[in-house]
Amino acid sequence: MNRWVYPFAVIVALAASLSTAHAEQPKAEWIWLGQDVSANDTVHFRKTFDVTWTGEAAPHAEVIATCDNALTLRVNGHTVIQSENWEQADIEAVQQHLRKGTNVITVTGERHDGQAGLAVELVIGEGDQRQVIVTDESWAAASAAPDGWHKPDFDDADWARSHSFGEMGMNPWGNVFAVARREPGPVSRATDPDALELPEGFKAELIHDVAGSQQGSWVSLTVDDQGRLIASDQGGKGLFRITPPPVDGRADQTKVEPLDLPISQAQGLLYAFDSLYIVVNGNAAQGAGFYRAQDTNGDDQFDELELLRKFSGGGEHGPHSVILSPDGESIYIVAGNHTQVPDPEHSRVPRNWEEDQLLQRMPDAGGHASGVMAPGGWIARTDPDGEEFELIASGFRNPYDIAFNHAGDLFTFDADMEWDIGSPWYRPVRVNHAVSGAEFGWRHGTGKWPAYYEDSLGSVIDLGVGSPTGITFGYGTDFPAKYQHALFICDWSFGELYAVHIEPDGASYTAEYEVFAQASPLPLTGIRVNPHDGALYFAIGGRGTQSGLYRVTYVGEESTAPADPPTLDPKLAELHQTRQILESFHGEEDENAIETAWLYLGHADRSIRYAARIAVEHQPVEHWQSRALAEENPAARITAMIALARNGEEDAQADVIAALNEIDYADLREPQKLALLRAYQLAFIRMGRPDAAMRDAVWAKLSPSFPAPTRNQNYELSRLLVYLAQDDASKSASIIERTLPQLGSAPTQEEQIHYALVLRTLPEGWDAEQRRAYFGWFNEAAAYRGGASFSGFLNNIRNAALAHVDDAEKEALAEILEGAETPQLPGLNAGPREHVRNWDVDGILEAIDGQLQGRDYQNGRRMFGVAQCYACHRFAGEGGAAGPDLTVVANRFSPRDLATKITQPNLNVSDQYRNTIFTMQDGSQVIGRVANLNGNTLNIVTNPLAPGDFTNINREEVVMTLESPISPMMPGLVNTLNEEELRDLMAFIISGGDPDHEVFQE
Repeated sequence: MNRWVYPFAVIVALAASLSTAHAEQPKAEWIWLGQDVSANDTVHFRKTFDVTWTGEAAPHAEVIATCDNALTLRVNGHTVIQSENWEQADIEAVQQHLRKGTNVITVTGERHDGQAGLAVELVIGEGDQRQVIVTDESWAAASAAPDGWHKPDFDDADWARSHSFGEMGMNPWGNVFAVARREPGPVSRATDPDALELPEGFKAELIHDVAGSQQGSWVSLTVDDQGRLIASDQGGKGLFRITPPPVDGRADQTKVEPLDLPISQAQGLLYAFDSLYIVVNGNAAQGAGFYRAQDTNGDDQFDELELLRKFSGGGEHGPHSVILSPDGESIYIVAGNHTQVPDPEHSRVPRNWEEDQLLQRMPDAGGHASGVMAPGGWIARTDPDGEEFELIASGFRNPYDIAFNHAGDLFTFDADMEWDIGSPWYRPVRVNHAVSGAEFGWRHGTGKWPAYYEDSLGSVIDLGVGSPTGITFGYGTDFPAKYQHALFICDWSFGELYAVHIEPDGASYTAEYEVFAQASPLPLTGIRVNPHDGALYFAIGGRGTQSGLYRVTYVGEESTAPADPPTLDPKLAELHQTRQILESFHGEEDENAIETAWLYLGHADRSIRYAARIAVEHQPVEHWQSRALAEENPAARITAMIALARNGEEDAQADVIAALNEIDYADLREPQKLALLRAYQLAFIRMGRPDAAMRDAVWAKLSPSFPAPTRNQNYELSRLLVYLAQDDASKSASIIERTLPQLGSAPTQEEQIHYALVLRTLPEGWDAEQRRAYFGWFNEAAAYRGGASFSGFLNNIRNAALAHVDDAEKEALAEILEGAETPQLPGLNAGPREHVRNWDVDGILEAIDGQLQGRDYQNGRRMFGVAQCYACHRFAGEGGAAGPDLTVVANRFSPRDLATKITQPNLNVSDQYRNTIFTMQDGSQVIGRVANLNGNTLNIVTNPLAPGDFTNINREEVVMTLESPISPMMPGLVNTLNEEELRDLMAFIISGGDPDHEVFQE
């Protein structure tokens, strides 16, 4: 029996149809007795058909069938197939059961829960005499069957006819027949490992092509004590244990078994302490949390599952990975910024985190994370029983995974906010050294801290745009030494696996990177080293995309002997040791902490200076406040004042400002100047708005330095001076006069936007020409390009400034305020078109199969507009902001995945783009996304095709909010496209907007 496993339905495909060489073969349909599948949990089906042949022997005949959830299939009363796994369609030869004349197929199908469906296909003979019988609405069906119903001559005239849900390939079942047959063509397949580009000497194997309908889309991996891997589906399919073949074995020797655990949607897995630790996302039925599964009876199966700690958070920014500490004694967990810190018993991060915004921050123009506050994403440590948690680091956006190097230092790969691209607050994806007590400064909207803020930490290396997922060091691989020490990091968006080569730099690290593996599509998720075979394993998948498990080995000629850990230069070793000594004071009071740490508050190395300050902040402020105010060294004084501003009482503000004012700004180096400016900010943010005399003193000290020779100084000076001028017309006029030229002449759009952002907060001090210059800049900025929220941010900045302009001034500015003419994207307003076809997944795949060569770039771009894609999506710098940027979508989605997203947008809706359902006190509902906040008013975008048209609601009148399961994207947007137009559109999407891509070459 040829078995192949699939998820969810009863499929039996048989339909009477004579196929010729020129006729299209019928497709099996998913059928049941009526549309209400819960009404009949057991259904009996019959289909009679006539067969004739010449000669004695019947022609070859083969039946393939599956049923959600179980079936028994007979041909002329002979039992042929019995199955309880609909995800595994069965194929059997049946010619020995056929007879000349009338024959019958009978099926008993069972539904156990959820959806039900049967699909069958019988093929008799070959070539132009082939006869095909498939399930369709002609099949007789009944909930009860009398004796004799298996016989061909049974009279089923009083039976009902079956109800068809649709053809093979539809969701939720997928094309299980094609997978069972391993057919080429429009069937989900993981990317061919031969398509991966790897360094010389490396080899990639696809050791398991994941059947999505049965096994889901894998996002996390761990290795158990026997060298087996355990994988988790991002959705509800559960966990799977994989026994890989030997390194010199074949991929078809891979064994995959589901784990019998009532748990799903895990995004972190760790096998340690004879247990399987599972970090579960908040969307799972059992709830977000840290779980432990154990085998209590020694049968090699996990039979006990317990919740060790509940988490609050879910979605793609929820709880993520879990790893073991280098000493093998502790467990570390990482979570995204939509996950609350799990009430830790201990914290190395001072618990006084705040937003720390000097000027009013603007939320994301697309509504993302608008209510999510500090501390953002976090890393915590716990014991094997999960009894006590300790917060280690915070201030991340959405790191998915973490890893330790040989020295015991912790690293993560944090996400950017791609909607911010082109703005001064954009932060690229980056590798962070997650030191003890770290704060990395993620804040929502325009509030993200620059990397140079003294109360934060920067990156080891920036990598630009991307979507970070799994990471691991190459320790334990049978690779050349260079790669044994590399940090491998996965980028889901671009389909690239990087090897990051980290080097000590002072008390921290710096790095260089190379692309280690890439292909299209290659949506990388989990990655782990298997020390049992020396191979590197990674999975692709996520968001319901086609998943696969790959193994990378080295087959070249370089030595793969285990490489010794690198030896630190003595000076670097001393710096690292100093940092670690200071970190030992984090999280607790210690009588030696102040005396030890104080020596390093002014240290030239940023990481040591940071560690010293955190050690001091963990001590009672009354023990060190006087010493801080008396500190004479300028660098140490700045650090001490930052600590005091963050921890002291408001009545200490005057002393803090006086201490800062004594420092000669001109004598400081650039990093010290930026630290001083941040110290002033924190004294104002944390201790309250200063009185007029204090504002005058700080203004007198700092105002002469603006404009400064560097961008970062100008950013912080303008921020501070605008803050000091907000209720003073004379100061406002002064700072406007000096900042407006920067707005017009700064060399980058990012710098210009910064000045527009800070100036929006000044209500007075403007003359008519300055108003014209300021609002005229927005017309010029209409040509600038950025991420999905870029244009919305510009519009919101403009509107915030316009709120300070009275009606008479608005009338005088009318010509400018009308704005620049918005460039029209091709095809976006093409007008009504005739319906051509209801395109489905298989139809699209058939249309493009072998036809994506020599396509028309300009027509593809036009079809992107005709299908309304530009209205909601950015592509190559053009388009809307309501949906994800699609420029590199082909790097993570296969053609089948793309076709599914286009035709079935509700299947997997990313929580970043979900609408929210707001239920009001009067019972009405508003569905959309929050675009802006203004006091208690929520500005809701209810129509993604008109993102500037808001529905305003009072947040105090909202009684309930729920995530909508319906995608803002409408189905059927490509149904006015003919085959040639569809091919050009798909080629344009696959090209990433590159007119020189191979799809446009003859």
